[in-house]
Amino acid sequence: MTRLLVAVVIAAGVTAVALVLRRRTAVDRPSQGSGWQVPTQLDRNDFEDPEVPWLVVVFSSATCEACAAMLAKARVLTSASVAVHEIEYTRDRALHERYRIDAVPTLVIADAAGVVHQSYLGPVSATDLWAAVAAARDPSTRVVGQCQQHAPPEAGA
Repeated sequence: MTRLLVAVVIAAGVTAVALVLRRRTAVDRPSQGSGWQVPTQLDRNDFEDPEVPWLVVVFSSATCEACAAMLAKARVLTSASVAVHEIEYTRDRALHERYRIDAVPTLVIADAAGVVHQSYLGPVSATDLWAAVAAARDPSTRVVGQCQQHAPPEAGA
């Protein structure tokens, strides 16, 4: 009987030590990325108006209120130089799958070659969207840091 009691005490001690050591060496699981992807290249032949220099594509879903708002902001950009297309999930599922769109709204701004210059995953303000298109079309309008009106005066000026 004494041997059994000694064995139980030893087993309990070993278990306690193992649990303490396990807690000390346990590593937190790495955080996982969202996995959401945004295309970096489009085939302009997948869209109407492949000859228009700039393309704004809104990947959307009919049940998404944010998608409708994004599309309304994007449609304002339609001009001779900018084509705007909605790629709605149920209607254009093949394009959603081709470009691996798994979250909406996804908006991309692509040039004549289909190279994506800017993209947004989720809602964006109209001001930011319109500025992004302007900057893509004319990189000299891109402002980094401060705008000219609020930039510090140049030395010697």
